[in-house]
Amino acid sequence: MEELSIITPEDLQKKLEAGEKLELVDVREDEEVANGMIPGAKHIRMGEIPVNLDYFDKDKEYILICRSSRRSENVGYYLKEQGYKVRNMIGGMLEWTGETK
Repeated sequence: MEELSIITPEDLQKKLEAGEKLELVDVREDEEVANGMIPGAKHIRMGEIPVNLDYFDKDKEYILICRSSRRSENVGYYLKEQGYKVRNMIGGMLEWTGETK
């Protein structure tokens, strides 16, 4: 299987600070996002991704986020198999030093 594209937390932060319009999807559980999410991210729990495929647009690229980047990697491979463009934020929220809401 082809490798999943990645983005570092630092690169993501630079893109957000530059005002780039990005599609961020946080796949963590409710209690995890209660501690803070990257502003602008859409919260769709990992287990609910298959029933929310209508949210995704094959013409857009999605950056997937979780706590450590393992779950978002799994979601990334699943979405890629469905024909979506995705990137995984490596290190997850454990490595995120930017703003949260």
